[in-house]
Amino acid sequence: MTTAPSEPLDLNRYADAAGGRRRPAPGAGPAAPPGKLFDREPPASPEAEMSLLGSMILDPRVITDVMPVVRGPEAFYDPAHAAIYAGILSVFDRGNTVDLTQLLDLLRGRGELERVGGIAYLEKLALEVPTAANAVHFARLVADKHRLRRLIDAAGQTLYEVYHHGRADGEDAKNLIDAAEQRVFEIAQEEQVTGIEPLSALLMQEYERLMEFEDGRAASSGALTGFHDLDRDLGGLQGGEMIIIAARPSMGKTSFVLNIAEQLALGTDTPGSTAPVRDRAGVGIFSLEMSKAQIAQRLLSAWSGIDQHRIRTGQLSKQPHNDEYALLLEAAQHLGHAPIFIDDSTGLSVMSLRARARRMVAQHKVGVILIDYLQLLSSPAHARESRQVEVGAISRAVKSLARELKVPVVALSQLNRGPESRDQNRPRLSDLRESGSLEQDADVVLLLHREEYYHIGDEDWKAENPDKLGVAEIIIAKQRNGPTGTVKLAWDASTTRFKNLGYASRSDSYAPAQHPQGAPYGQPHPQPAPTEPGSRRGGWSPGRQLGPAAHQRDGGGPDRAAPFATDDEADHHEPPAAPF
Repeated sequence: MTTAPSEPLDLNRYADAAGGRRRPAPGAGPAAPPGKLFDREPPASPEAEMSLLGSMILDPRVITDVMPVVRGPEAFYDPAHAAIYAGILSVFDRGNTVDLTQLLDLLRGRGELERVGGIAYLEKLALEVPTAANAVHFARLVADKHRLRRLIDAAGQTLYEVYHHGRADGEDAKNLIDAAEQRVFEIAQEEQVTGIEPLSALLMQEYERLMEFEDGRAASSGALTGFHDLDRDLGGLQGGEMIIIAARPSMGKTSFVLNIAEQLALGTDTPGSTAPVRDRAGVGIFSLEMSKAQIAQRLLSAWSGIDQHRIRTGQLSKQPHNDEYALLLEAAQHLGHAPIFIDDSTGLSVMSLRARARRMVAQHKVGVILIDYLQLLSSPAHARESRQVEVGAISRAVKSLARELKVPVVALSQLNRGPESRDQNRPRLSDLRESGSLEQDADVVLLLHREEYYHIGDEDWKAENPDKLGVAEIIIAKQRNGPTGTVKLAWDASTTRFKNLGYASRSDSYAPAQHPQGAPYGQPHPQPAPTEPGSRRGGWSPGRQLGPAAHQRDGGGPDRAAPFATDDEADHHEPPAAPF
């Protein structure tokens, strides 16, 4: 076979294919200088490129089979071949029959005909291919060579950045590693072509999935959180979905998501539950606000039932009838089996988070990712734009991550002060802070609300509303594929633990549920509380608080800077004055 003329095309849109170099993304710094890495010829197959083009000219019906494999002209190493492929696609997109005459007219009109070799070269491409039956095979060869060149390009760009921008600063090293991993991952992802499937096949897959429920092989389509009523309404946390959990400060959203993490990883409900053990799910936690040690303390407190403040300060009992050290050891041994992986790196960019999440899924088989919290992420590419634009970019990146990894991504978010300006202080979907993109991108939005928090110290209100003491509402404000409504959970302030009530009320208007009957620790019905002094969280029920200063830990009290203020951002926000 003969090759196309070697005269270079001065066409900007084919520069990447001709030079084997990829332009850097905006803000990524200068590109590596053009040239062949290590003075070697990049991988290419001129014969495969010529055979592919000839097949498409010979039989235009193969174009639809080739396009998903070779996605653009940049896949061709020879710039002349890139120009011819672009011409074929242009004729095809216009709805015209792709033949030699149409292609010649288009290239002549663009002033590219002579540079690609003229009429003689196009005729040669068609005549030297006896059949178009192997077009897809040639397309895969062209695509594979293009991926290899892109891999060389990624390596060269990484070398260039390390030598020219790398400093002894650890942050620079992390950013460069994340950028290199992102380049390689993008190349790997290009091979995952989503094929077209007939509706009949999709319907059969759905029927087989439903049969798993009938046969008892599946209890839910998603990862179960252990909160029965929430799992009933959501069907569990669905793979590929972005779930936002939002609340005002000190509502307990970090505690809520940690409870979910523990119950997902152990396949159980709250401690003491008699519910059967479910399939476990590995959980990856990105904690941008709390340290790993603080998370461990919260998990120990929630499971052991020992006051969180006393765990943090070491004020524990070792009495024979109340050995809290033994309880903590038991809790540590139990939680030690939970496949939970924590990254508490601060100042993460959304690109770094995506790279680390991929590693978690690949290395630890993580099935759910939790982010605490979304507004603490940054997007350097949008740093000079408004905060709303930056948060919108972060939201889209997190949504893309869930789709890419096919796992649920749960992100915590702040609400603005809207709830505090209305009766009952109930949050709404429109209260999401800093960007409407969160509301738009999220598949599920849960709003956490504890009315009791706004009435700390108001004894009259407590007397009039005993059903709201120690109760939290999980408002399903948005569910793309299901109903909205409200689920009620019990809230134990001293151990920052949410528990099943065995009751929920659904309302499309987010109306408060009726008075729930307390059922401790995930039991379906109220149980007699243990009375032994060393029992774990014995006798707790809605309306009853544990610990010497439980009301301070419940998100209020006279001094929010006191050591008991252990809930989300308690040291940073003053609670609103009680309205009554």
